[in-house]
Amino acid sequence: MPRVKPNRFTRWLGRSVLRLGGWHVVGPLPDIPKAVVIAAPHSSNWDGIWGFAAKLALGLEVRVLGKHQLFWWPLGPLLRRLGGIPINRAQPRGMIEQAVSMIRQADRMWFVIAPEGTRKPVEKWKTGFLKIARAAEVPVMAAYFHYPERTIGIGHLFHVGDDLDAEMARVREWYRPWIGRNRGTI
Repeated sequence: MPRVKPNRFTRWLGRSVLRLGGWHVVGPLPDIPKAVVIAAPHSSNWDGIWGFAAKLALGLEVRVLGKHQLFWWPLGPLLRRLGGIPINRAQPRGMIEQAVSMIRQADRMWFVIAPEGTRKPVEKWKTGFLKIARAAEVPVMAAYFHYPERTIGIGHLFHVGDDLDAEMARVREWYRPWIGRNRGTI
C-alpha cells in the first residue's frame, strides 16, 4: 500500500488530533498498491480534518480531490503537501482522464474522492469514481465517516463491472448505515 516515509511527529500529530476529537479508525487496510478510495457521507468541512488526521496517523500516502476554493494561502500549500489536488468543479472536463493517467503512471496511489461531489445533500452520486476505477483497472475502496460513534471506517473493496447503475446501487446500499455530521447518505 502507499506509505509515506516514516515520521514519528506527523504520526503523533494525526493520532493526537483523532484522540482529542474522540475519533478512532476501524477496519483492515488492504495491502493493495492502487485504488480509488471513496469517502462518504461527506456532509461537513470537519470530514477533511478528520480524514487528514487519519492519513497522518496511519502514515498513508494518498491524493485527495478538493474544491479549488480551499487552496488559498496559507492553507493551499499545506493541503498540497498533504496530498490535496485542487479541482474546479465548474470546469470538470478532463478530470477523469487526468485521474486515470495519474493512477496508471504511479507505482502506488490511493486516489480519494467524495462520491457526492459536495457537502450538500444530493439524490444522485457522481459516477466519476466508478469511471476512474474502471478505466485505471483498480478497485474502489469504501471508507466512511460515522459521526454518532466518531468512527472512520475502512470498508469493502468493490471491483467495478460494466453496468455503472448496478455498481452505484451496490455501493450506495453498502453506505446506507453510516451517518455523517449533518446527514446520512440519501
